[in-house]
Amino acid sequence: MIQDILLSAPLFLLVAARSAGLIFTLPLFSMRTVSWVAKIALIGYISYILMGQAVFDRYDSAIKEDGALSIYFGLLVLGEGMIGVIIGFYVSIIFAAFSTAAQFFAFQMGFTAASTYDQLSQVENPLLGQFFNFAAILIFVQNHWFQVIFMKGLKKSFEAVTVFDFIREQSSIVSFLLKGLTNLFADAFLISMPIMGTLFLITVCTGLLSKAAPQMNLLSEGFPVMILLAFMLIIWIFPSLCDFFTRAFNTGLTDIFNMIFITGAGGKT
Repeated sequence: MIQDILLSAPLFLLVAARSAGLIFTLPLFSMRTVSWVAKIALIGYISYILMGQAVFDRYDSAIKEDGALSIYFGLLVLGEGMIGVIIGFYVSIIFAAFSTAAQFFAFQMGFTAASTYDQLSQVENPLLGQFFNFAAILIFVQNHWFQVIFMKGLKKSFEAVTVFDFIREQSSIVSFLLKGLTNLFADAFLISMPIMGTLFLITVCTGLLSKAAPQMNLLSEGFPVMILLAFMLIIWIFPSLCDFFTRAFNTGLTDIFNMIFITGAGGKT
């Protein structure tokens, strides 16, 4: 293994740079609790496997036949790392939709103050947001999408696109990422809408009853009812939410890899 890596060191560095950019930004792998030794070992093994499976004809102009480095090689390695970061960042956007949805209705439930540091998203997150993040991770692992990203998507990306293609199509890449951020809030709104709408109706009804009978103090009594009903709604619609998570992941991964293939196709002559 070590001998094969040394004989193809320039190619191995290119593969390792893109793999490292992906792992350091991909949810779960980018957590601080995952040791650097495990991350580097994973990068090395994935790079070694991909180096023997993927086709690297598009890199012939940057790497000479004798393995010597061209003057563009240093920038090429940095660019390969950026491609991995872009892929991992877009997957993180998909995960952020679920956490954002929980933050929307956690405010109405009165759970916004119950925020702690979330290891998955690495930000302050309400407890419901952490629960949705954990559920999304389980669905992602159950459907073997980590294997799809590394062994299929990453492999095909080397055959489809180089950093020079990304530089040439940078305007379309930026537009694609901005569209992803727009889809983040759209998906979060769709996920949270049933619970937010129900809690809004309860708040309106409680306010009307409080005006009709102020001595009942329904506003203070309404919070436990809203919390209980919100949890009942989450339990009731959670199977549908899991199906939505699955569709969102499937659509998001398809979009990012289609964008990569289209970008690479634009650079072929």
